[in-house]
Amino acid sequence: MQHILKKHTWESHFSPDGSSPTVRRILITSDLYLPSVNGVVTSMVNLINELRAHGYEVRILTTSYDNNYHRSEDGLVYYMRSIPFKIYPGIRMPLNYFKHAYLDEIIEWRPDVVHSQCEFFTFQYAKKIVEETGAVFVHTYHTLYNQYASYLPLHAGADMLIALGSQLRLEDVDTVVAPTVKVRNTLSDYGVRAPIAVIPTGISLDKFQTPRDETVIADLRAQYQIRDEERLLLSLGRLGKEKNIEELIRYFAILSRRRSDVRLMIVGGGPDEARLHEIAESYELGDRILFTGMVNPSMVRQYYALGDVFVCASTSETQGLTYVEALACGLPLVCRDDPALDGVVTPGINGYRYTNANEFCNYVNHILNTPPLAHSMTKENLANANRFSKERFAENIAALYTELYEKKALKTPIL
Repeated sequence: MQHILKKHTWESHFSPDGSSPTVRRILITSDLYLPSVNGVVTSMVNLINELRAHGYEVRILTTSYDNNYHRSEDGLVYYMRSIPFKIYPGIRMPLNYFKHAYLDEIIEWRPDVVHSQCEFFTFQYAKKIVEETGAVFVHTYHTLYNQYASYLPLHAGADMLIALGSQLRLEDVDTVVAPTVKVRNTLSDYGVRAPIAVIPTGISLDKFQTPRDETVIADLRAQYQIRDEERLLLSLGRLGKEKNIEELIRYFAILSRRRSDVRLMIVGGGPDEARLHEIAESYELGDRILFTGMVNPSMVRQYYALGDVFVCASTSETQGLTYVEALACGLPLVCRDDPALDGVVTPGINGYRYTNANEFCNYVNHILNTPPLAHSMTKENLANANRFSKERFAENIAALYTELYEKKALKTPIL
C-alpha cells in the first residue's frame, strides 16, 4: 500500500508561530462510535485523537446507543436519537433527519471539513451540513458490501445495485478516501467519479510494541493448557461469516494430520461463533482448536505474543487492522491471498500469501521448521511497523484536508 501526498509534512499545516492550522474545525460523522468498538470506530478514534493533539477542533455526529438524544460529557459528540436496524449487528437508524438543535449548533459552528465515515444513515447529516456551510466534503469508504451478503437481503444483481448506489451516494463528495488500493480499484470498477485517495489506516503502535509480559503469557499458556513444545497458530478478530474462519478450521484439520505439535487459537467473538464451534467439533480435533471468546482489549497484545504465526483467511478486509497489529507484534503472517495484503505481506520476507490448503500447510510448516526464517520475519515486521502508525495516517489525512480546503478557497468568490 502506498501513502499519498508524500510532498506534505505535518508541520506544513501550521503557521510559523505555532498557531492553529488553516483548517481548524472538522466534523466526523459515523453510524457507529463509542461505546461501540470495531475497526471503523478504532480508525476514527485514532484519527480524532491525533488531530486534536495537533490543534484541530474535532466534533463527532453519530447515532445514539439507545432511543434518546445525547451529548458526551465534553459536549463534542452528538448522539442522534435512533432505533436498531437489524439487517446488520450493531447498526442503528436515526429517527430525525430534519430539524434539531444539534444540527443547528453544528451548522452555526461552521466546520471547515466534514468527514463522513459511513454511506448509510449519518451520510445524510453530513450532506446537509456541507450544503449549509460550504465545508469540504470527504468520505472514507470502509466496507465492501458484496462481502456481507449473508447479513443483507440481497439477490442476483446485488453487485450492480451496490455499484449504482455507490455512484449516486458519492457524486457530491470532494474526495473519497480508500484504505487500500483494493478499495480504490473496486470503486473505480463501480464507476465512482469522485477523486479517490489511497490512505492506509494506522493503528496505535505503542499498544502492540510494549514488551511481552512473560508472567501473563505463562498464565495464559497454563489457562489454555498449551504445552512448552506446542506451536500456536493465532487468528484474532470478529467471528463473522465474511471472515472465512471456517476455511482456517478446515485447513488446520489437514495440517494437524501432518504434525501433532500445532494448535489453533481463535481469539474473538461474533455472530458466527456457535457455528464455528460446531464445525471444529465435526473434525474431532478435541482441544487442538481453542476458542477464547471475547477478550479484554488490554490483553490483546499478550494474546498476539502467545502465537508463533498469525493466520487469516479473510478476503473481506478493507483496512486489515489485525494484519498490522500482528506485524507490529512481530508475528510472521500466513494469510489468504488478497489485494488488501499489497504492501503488508511480502512473500518470503515477512510472511506468505496462500491460495489453497496445500500452500497454507506448506507455508506454516516452513516457518515453524525454519527458526532463522521466523526470526528474520519477526525482525522485518518490527522494523517496518511504523509505516502503519496512527501518526502517519493522521498526517496524510490532514494533508488531504488542507489540499482540498485550499482548492475550495481559491474557487470561492470574495463577497
